[in-house]
Amino acid sequence: MRSSTLPFLLAAALVPALPGCGNGQPAAFQGYVEGEFLYLAAPQAGYLKSLDSPRGSHVREGEAIFAVAADPDAQSLAEAEARTSSAREKLRNLSEPRRPPEIAALEAQVRAAEAALQLAETQFRQQQALAQRNFVSQARLDEARATRDRDAAQLDAAREQLATFRIALGRQGEVRGAEADLDAASALAAQKRWLVERKAVNAPTDGEVADTYYRPGEWVPAGAPVASLLPDARRRLRFYVPEAQIAGLQPGQQVEASCDGCSGAIRARIDFIAPEAEYTPPVIYSRGSREKLVFRVEAQPPPEQAARLRPGLPVDVRLIDR
Repeated sequence: MRSSTLPFLLAAALVPALPGCGNGQPAAFQGYVEGEFLYLAAPQAGYLKSLDSPRGSHVREGEAIFAVAADPDAQSLAEAEARTSSAREKLRNLSEPRRPPEIAALEAQVRAAEAALQLAETQFRQQQALAQRNFVSQARLDEARATRDRDAAQLDAAREQLATFRIALGRQGEVRGAEADLDAASALAAQKRWLVERKAVNAPTDGEVADTYYRPGEWVPAGAPVASLLPDARRRLRFYVPEAQIAGLQPGQQVEASCDGCSGAIRARIDFIAPEAEYTPPVIYSRGSREKLVFRVEAQPPPEQAARLRPGLPVDVRLIDR
């Protein structure tokens, strides 16, 4: 357990028990095993669906720990994936050449426009000849001219549309727009998928489920730990060294620890030395008070030995002569 008061209480209690060095034996420093817990939580709130690994069970990396109900995130994911499929189909349709029936329909429109223009041109010439003999009014002639011009414009529009359909490069702007829509839909689907997947939490490493904080059916707030995991490899030795001996220690130095009931010595390597004393007498540092100063030192045992250690287990630590 992480506790801000535990190191100070232990340091104060253990100082009188620290042995001297006058007997020729390596100094023994008293300490205990410290566990570094992982607190497992889901990023989204929801009802706890299942607690797959109960308190006290040992789990392997990747094993299920708990799961929060995925609704309504699962429905949001389904919607996002459907939009992604729709955007992908739209892009595929724009990227492919126009289908033959579409081309044939546009060609028919061009032929119809050509026939209409030919008829309008014939009628205009007829009205023009009659107008020269004063058989029709100027208004009838103007109407025939307007009809011819309109049909000519419609023929030009039909031909341009047919040419656009035949040229694939004519739709590059639409293709780029469809690609952007697909990217946006894919990103949204990936976000929804991440949220759904994180509602089922697996063990990030081998370890022991130290505690659980919710039961199935209870509401779990976003980010609230549901279980704590003590990894096998994250158990450390924490011990306290008097002020007079701290100068002889340095990171990387090997130590050996023993405990009641341990089958053999525990080897570890120092990787942390506190920059300040854990216990400081008030105001004046007399020689007697200086002898009470201790510094916290931590050492990491190898993984195969760390897995057998229990947090809070008292240990006696000695330096190994190099």
